[in-house]
Amino acid sequence: MNKTSVHIPDLSSEFSFRTSRSSGPGGQHVNKVDSRVELRFNIENSQLLTELQKKILQEKLESKLTTEGDLIVVSQKERSQLRNKEITIEKLYSLLAKALQPKKKRRPTKPTRTSVEKRITTKKQTGEKKKWRGKIDL
Repeated sequence: MNKTSVHIPDLSSEFSFRTSRSSGPGGQHVNKVDSRVELRFNIENSQLLTELQKKILQEKLESKLTTEGDLIVVSQKERSQLRNKEITIEKLYSLLAKALQPKKKRRPTKPTRTSVEKRITTKKQTGEKKKWRGKIDL
């Protein structure tokens, strides 16, 4: 399938990060370090996105937005806070790219000759079967 790439500018200046304790792997280490990373990105206040991009993102990601219009992406997969930060950035960009991807047009197709013939023969067989279910005249 041919995927056209969507241009998304570098939005890193508009990210806000928050860290907290993770429930993920790490043993005793998990009780000491804030390795869970939460990335917040406000779509409507973005200076780098076009108005059209903002509108598309708000429509397609409506269920993922907070009441303030923030898109929140969280990662607590790794023990490293830095790695979790990188993961959240990757997740956000892939989410935005997927949402901004134009919808593929549906090309209507016609049924093949074989499928039409097959459908007609099965209909005839069913009709024949039902014809014999009627009352028998003596």
